[in-house]
Amino acid sequence: MSIEENIRRVTPYTPGEQPQKKVIKLNTNECPYPPSPRVIKALGEADWERLRLYPDPACEQLVSALADHYGVKRSQTFVGVGSDDVLSMCFLTFFAGDKPVLFPDITYSFYDVWADVYRIPYETKPLTDDFRIEARDYYGVNGGIVIANPNAPTGVAEGSGFIKDILEHNPESVVIADEAYIDFGGESALSLINEYDNLAVVRTMSKSRALAGMRVGYCFANERLIKYLNDVRYSVNSYTMNMPALVAGKAAIEDVGYFSDIVGRVKKTREWTAGELKALGFTFNESQTNFIFAKPPAPYEASDIFDKLRQSGIYVRYFRKPRIDSYLRISIGTDAEMQTFINRLKEIVL
Repeated sequence: MSIEENIRRVTPYTPGEQPQKKVIKLNTNECPYPPSPRVIKALGEADWERLRLYPDPACEQLVSALADHYGVKRSQTFVGVGSDDVLSMCFLTFFAGDKPVLFPDITYSFYDVWADVYRIPYETKPLTDDFRIEARDYYGVNGGIVIANPNAPTGVAEGSGFIKDILEHNPESVVIADEAYIDFGGESALSLINEYDNLAVVRTMSKSRALAGMRVGYCFANERLIKYLNDVRYSVNSYTMNMPALVAGKAAIEDVGYFSDIVGRVKKTREWTAGELKALGFTFNESQTNFIFAKPPAPYEASDIFDKLRQSGIYVRYFRKPRIDSYLRISIGTDAEMQTFINRLKEIVL
């Protein structure tokens, strides 16, 4: 007998590269703009002596700010170390049965990793040829459902009644709506949490609020589901969020004007980039996110373009996976970064 027989082994999630040199970084869907000035001010005024103390396990200042901003109860609000932590807690809490959890075959690639590490049975449902999610694929017997809407890496958002349709057909399963990109397009399911007690809506401050480095995620759901989440969270780690993240998250959610400004700027740059890509012969669905998932024109290969861009110090994301290995995922940067990206792309494909 070897020690490996008692070790849990999984195939881990592969994050986008984080180069330490100066590059144009369009590969991890981060915000191209700095955090709100209120965040910087709040951190500067923080009582750093309190770093010797454990943070508030209930994260009350952040929970209260989120609840007030979104018009929900504090008891309907849960926070964690980025939406990855929140989603991980959701998997661990809500998917403890023996029926398979359902999610799309092309979606956020952490879902199957969590399922594997927590020993949760799961099945993937294929997207259509144009990367849409079919609600009827999720009508069968299951132990839970996870839908990223807008989806990643495709950037496609489903219509207003989509999540409601899935909820109606699955009253005995928890349905997670992963809304990491909802601030850039699509329609949120948040208004449904008082109507459906099996819905959990998960969001992040990494994209539209420029706090990827602070790791701030949150979830809204029925009070009973939030209690279950907290019970599991306190059983794993009572002090998940550090003091600086709580301070920064509160300040970010309260600066509505700055949030609206940078989201508007990203969307405007996204539309300009989409026009330039179309002119070069790239094809893609309309994006409702802060990235574009695009297929190069023939005879150019996505992998080859990825390599040439990388050699020029421009990083985009390429997935060596079936059905999507002919696409590039291009995060939206500043106007200047996207102009440089398009200029280099023209040198490659023209």
